Amino acid sequence: MRKRFLLWPLLLAVSASSALLGVLAADLSKEPFTIRISCGSFDDVHTAPTNTLWYRDFGYTGGRFANATRPSFIVPPLKTLRYFPLSDGPENCYYINNVPNGHYQVRLFFALVADPNLDSEPIFDVSVEGTLFSSLLSGWSSDDEKTFAEALVFVQHSSLSICFHSTGHGDPSILSIEVLQIDDNAYKFGSLWGKGTVLRTTKRLTCGSGKPAFDEDLNGIHWGGDRFWLGLKTLSSSSDDQPISTENVIAETLLAPNFYPQSMYQSAIVGTDRQPTLSFEMDVTPNKNYSVWLHFAEIDNGITAEEQRVFDVLINGDTAFKDIDIIRMTGERFTALVLNKTVAVSGTTLKITLQPVEGTHAIVSAIEVFDIIPAEMKTLTQEVTALRTLKGSLGLPLRFGWNGDPCIPQQHPWSGVDCQFDNTKRQWVIDGLGLDNQGLRGVIPSDVSKLQHLQSINFSGNSIKGNIPLSLGTIPGLRVLDLSFNELNGSIPESLGQLTSLQTL
Repeated sequence: MRKRFLLWPLLLAVSASSALLGVLAADLSKEPFTIRISCGSFDDVHTAPTNTLWYRDFGYTGGRFANATRPSFIVPPLKTLRYFPLSDGPENCYYINNVPNGHYQVRLFFALVADPNLDSEPIFDVSVEGTLFSSLLSGWSSDDEKTFAEALVFVQHSSLSICFHSTGHGDPSILSIEVLQIDDNAYKFGSLWGKGTVLRTTKRLTCGSGKPAFDEDLNGIHWGGDRFWLGLKTLSSSSDDQPISTENVIAETLLAPNFYPQSMYQSAIVGTDRQPTLSFEMDVTPNKNYSVWLHFAEIDNGITAEEQRVFDVLINGDTAFKDIDIIRMTGERFTALVLNKTVAVSGTTLKITLQPVEGTHAIVSAIEVFDIIPAEMKTLTQEVTALRTLKGSLGLPLRFGWNGDPCIPQQHPWSGVDCQFDNTKRQWVIDGLGLDNQGLRGVIPSDVSKLQHLQSINFSGNSIKGNIPLSLGTIPGLRVLDLSFNELNGSIPESLGQLTSLQTL
């Protein structure tokens, strides 16, 4: 008994039985907010086996409709998609409004356009709320785990943007979008966790069953989202481990804040006499932090008491957890235990090793790995609004796109827009506009003056009409103003004389 109390603080911090953090966040008397969109569909769709409702794709974005070719058996059985030709601009976004503020699982499935005349496998990046979290690389359509991308993100302003960024290799094509509310404290992993963090699901494995599992969460409390578990019967092709399973009820499941389903603890992979140690290895992006979640339940009929199975957990050779005795830490057999560790990985491999200390074999029920991504700071709202007004007033060609946030993700800023990070405001601002020789035929709106951080404006070589706005004289740091070779009317406003920093007119 004394040993149980010594280990209880660790269990409280990371176990499925830790309901204290989440119980205040999720009101279990009501269903979480959920929206599923069948991209490219003109009608609502229901899919088997759970009669899941997918809403029609209307009013969220631009792009084109097409029939879909499903590249994988794990992709939802939907027949249409939406794709975004490069001629529509390099950035295209879904804007989902009226989303209650909170914590969400956002999952996207990708598919191929059923047209042999189009590029069969597009390559593109994906961002949520301005933070890039997924890159589809060559070969994604032939790898089940790469046909979808998932992130855990906080919604703070009652709306959600999901953007697709072309890399010049084919047209981004999206089969479905799911936005599923989860407990506000779900997957709370430590001091780095919070509204300034996006978690990208890198790996989610259920061990011993060998079968992929969708809709596991839908049999219980829906505040766990709808996780996909890739089934494994062995941790690697060269392993000599073996699967086991049980039909016994597993205690301490479906509890806040993560609401893990019972079924994932009813199977496991165990070591053997020939290979008592278990080892799992996966490729990762170097120089990043990862949140690792390990799941256990003692379901082996040969293990009935404490100290019959004790093992250490090593991650990339470093001891993450020492002397793990599932029965001692949970109090009894057939009870779920969850351990969580944040690790910094400098190389391209993450290796998890379960090494026996007492007894004969290690055991594991499931593994989850998340990439910890710092959320991007957004562009000042007033300046985003001013740019959108400018886009319409100048008649910006469709190829510019100008969708999403102008400055983030930093890998994909808007064409013709220069950004600078304001350390005081902790937001991005616009300090330059370079739209010369772009065939612009509109007028310059007075709202251009709301871009108060501009240092340079170059609209030369277009067919811009109308007057030069008086408000241009109120941009205090403007150094370069080039409106030459246009079709402007009227005189040069005297207000430009107030631009004391102006060097080139």
